[in-house]
Amino acid sequence: MRAKSRRSKLIAVGITAVLGLGLLTGCSSGTGPGRPDREITVWSQESLPDRVAATQKIVDAFERKTGITVRLVGVAEAQLPQLIMSAAASGTLPDVIGATTLSQIWQMYTNELLNTDIPKRIVDELGRGTFNPNALALTSDGSTSLGVPSDAWLQLLVYRKDQFDRKQLAAPDTYARAVAAAEALTTDGHDGVSAATDPGDVFTSQSFESLALANDCQLVDDRHEVALESPQCETAFRTYDQLARVHGAPGTQTVDSTRATYFAGRSSMVVWSSFLLDELAGLRKDALPSCSACEADPRFLSRNSGIVTAMKGPDATEAAQFGEITSWVTTRTAETAASREFVEYMMGTGYEPWFGMAPEGKIPVREGTAAQPDRYLDAWRHSDIGVDTREPFDEVFPASLLDQLAAGVGRMRRWGITQGEGALVGATNGELPVPKAISAMTGGQTSPSEAAREAADEVAALKKSLQ
Repeated sequence: MRAKSRRSKLIAVGITAVLGLGLLTGCSSGTGPGRPDREITVWSQESLPDRVAATQKIVDAFERKTGITVRLVGVAEAQLPQLIMSAAASGTLPDVIGATTLSQIWQMYTNELLNTDIPKRIVDELGRGTFNPNALALTSDGSTSLGVPSDAWLQLLVYRKDQFDRKQLAAPDTYARAVAAAEALTTDGHDGVSAATDPGDVFTSQSFESLALANDCQLVDDRHEVALESPQCETAFRTYDQLARVHGAPGTQTVDSTRATYFAGRSSMVVWSSFLLDELAGLRKDALPSCSACEADPRFLSRNSGIVTAMKGPDATEAAQFGEITSWVTTRTAETAASREFVEYMMGTGYEPWFGMAPEGKIPVREGTAAQPDRYLDAWRHSDIGVDTREPFDEVFPASLLDQLAAGVGRMRRWGITQGEGALVGATNGELPVPKAISAMTGGQTSPSEAAREAADEVAALKKSLQ
């Protein structure tokens, strides 16, 4: 790791460090805007060492340009909710938080921890027309901007195009086609699909939600009632059971095992995020494809894989895409001017190196500028992907795939967000009622209808606890 700048401190934190050592004493306190001392604390959930180092370079350039001192703090996503509430209680909220997920934004908004004036001013200043409209909608409560949307990742269904072609199977972009393909490609020692069933991981919830949204299965309806027992949801649970239990590997399937099975050539489909793409291309040493043809040809899987972004179920009128939009948010105690300058910089001069850290999982939702409407999308296409080896995105994957990814942001849907139930979504990510139901179902302990009912009961109890 490179040396720290004299004026900028990088602090990698966990809950114990924050609460036990009091590292966040430089944050603003109280309930109003912080005093204008030109010093801000920025938490970032891009907390992997290489991404922290990349962010620090951007921060260093910002400090040199503006004279504003930035304390950069790497925070793990799973720790943020507890850290935020602890900081709020002690009057030590950071000024800015980066890579904030939709549920986290809505939780903070519900708890009145956000400054929503700053993001509105930033978006207006940068130009609303330069942002993806869907990204703005998902990060707003009516006319109130909750944060400045930055980038997105998509949940994908990756499949072995070569195996599908040999069996004359259509791309698995509907429930019927996915189940038919899984059935046709399941043999002794080979699974039709790899899908998460881990009861203790939000990845299972994300995997199921991506399938559920395809059939218009919603967490809550327009009356804010829990809707997981709807006919659309029962069909979604039944289809996930067919894929993950009947045509998937036995036992608990995790974020790592699903990828490993597909990479080893032991399954024909995998549900994973777009962060898979650099690994699929053999650009990360600790997650290399290991299929029989991959040793001689590291790009074998990337060349022989197809990608489905949006899927459609039998009860839906149109295909739907699941994914995550991450944003820059400012807290209620943020130093207004310095925080605004920082976020504007990260969405302008610092934007390309920010999404360039991991372009496969950081699709820019600010597409360009007023003068150059496609500037950032074009830069994203040419960005280098990979960890141990870096190569231009558009040289590793075809333009058609990059087009799919860019278009997927506009089709993205999420449970509960558009109904204003972001706090409930955040609570379900903590308690994981859907992954628990999925695990019991795919383990043969409950039926799909029972799994839907159990998940609905737990979500309803969570919703009541939030009132």
